[in-house]
Amino acid sequence: MEKQKVIAVEHLSKKFKEATALKDLSFSVQAGEIFGFLGPSGSGKTTTIKILTGQLAQSSGKANVLGKPVEQINENIYEQVGIVTDNSGLYEKMTVYSNLKVFAKILNVKKERITELLERVGLEEHKHKLANQLSKGMGQRLVLARALLHQPKVLFLDEPTSGLDPSTALAVHELLFELRKNGTAIFLTTHNMDEATKLCDRVALLNEGLIVEHGPPKEVCLKYHSEKKYKIQLTDGQAFVLPHSNETTERIRVWMAKDELMTIHSCEPTLEKVFLEVTGRELL
Repeated sequence: MEKQKVIAVEHLSKKFKEATALKDLSFSVQAGEIFGFLGPSGSGKTTTIKILTGQLAQSSGKANVLGKPVEQINENIYEQVGIVTDNSGLYEKMTVYSNLKVFAKILNVKKERITELLERVGLEEHKHKLANQLSKGMGQRLVLARALLHQPKVLFLDEPTSGLDPSTALAVHELLFELRKNGTAIFLTTHNMDEATKLCDRVALLNEGLIVEHGPPKEVCLKYHSEKKYKIQLTDGQAFVLPHSNETTERIRVWMAKDELMTIHSCEPTLEKVFLEVTGRELL
């Protein structure tokens, strides 16, 4: 049974005077799915989020969020939507806890939820700090906690782990997996292809306003796996990268029989290498 389409986009484009930011985008995002919208800075990721959240009007095409055309989005839809972007504002003269308390009241969320989220994003011990005293990473965590207060049906995340240390980023990842399990649709923009590979059910690679490749991360990578090789490490420290061949198969068999094989890995391309191949440019 097909899940509900929470976001549906058909032939979307956006022009700014002479520049075209988005060109004929079509995609959908289902409930309980993490959808990665991937590309370098300036490729159109943030513009797409602004259109889908009613902050910016498209030039042509259609887009629906939770069954409502983006042109008709009003404050009521934000009771079901969470947004984390680079410019998501905080009340700088208020404490971490007070910031969340304000939004909890607006969204009719119990105070216990504040404490739970502060613990999950690693801000419990900083709850009495003023927002303007937080580091960039801590501020990002607070914005994320605020977006998750009301357990939204759809969550827009623009580079959500930028500036976070590895342990906090991992905690954020676990939160996102939990949200997905509970049916939240997550629209994630990032230029971190490793993170996208780990998190996303499907990805779309965006370059200069165009989707140049899309699908589940593993399938996208395997599609461009034209030259099969194996990376091998032996117990004596020797390392090899060998082609897929009968000779390689025999060498591996011998090493295994002598218990000399430490590790073996296939060498399919990463999402970053696929992006480079289909666009001719690196992620910056």
